[in-house]
Amino acid sequence: MKRLGQIIGLAIIVVPMIAGWPSIGAADAFQDGMRAHDAGHFVTAIRLWRPLAEKGDVRAQFSLATMYDLGHGVSRDFAEAIRWFRMAAEQGHGDAQYNLGAMYYLGYGVARDYRKAHKWFNIAGAAGHERAMDDRASVTKQMTPSQIAEAQKLAREWMAKHPRN
Repeated sequence: MKRLGQIIGLAIIVVPMIAGWPSIGAADAFQDGMRAHDAGHFVTAIRLWRPLAEKGDVRAQFSLATMYDLGHGVSRDFAEAIRWFRMAAEQGHGDAQYNLGAMYYLGYGVARDYRKAHKWFNIAGAAGHERAMDDRASVTKQMTPSQIAEAQKLAREWMAKHPRN
């Protein structure tokens, strides 16, 4: 029985190394998740990122959102992608802000809402996201002047509450 425990313990250390990423006790679980993801081991990446995301790690939140958005290692779930994108966006992650805008623009996981799409594209653009302002211009063409004014107000209010972003 002791021998079996030693074999299992050794497997926990060696198998991840053979698969191309360090053991779970490695210093940076996020990077371990990236190596697993890059090797196509999406379930392992999710398992490594989820605890980090739940503790507020913006990189892990964005990565989980992307996995749900694309259906990598999980069933494609736009509502779950929105949830994780929103958490990362609230922390100032420009790509998450942009993706939220796109989800609202397309109606993926949420009701289509041009005002919210405009808001998030505006916020992402202010954060330096390159495509955000072009997409904001596209959505603006489909909005009334009062919707545009409301979207701009929403963006200003968000930025006032998040001055570090």
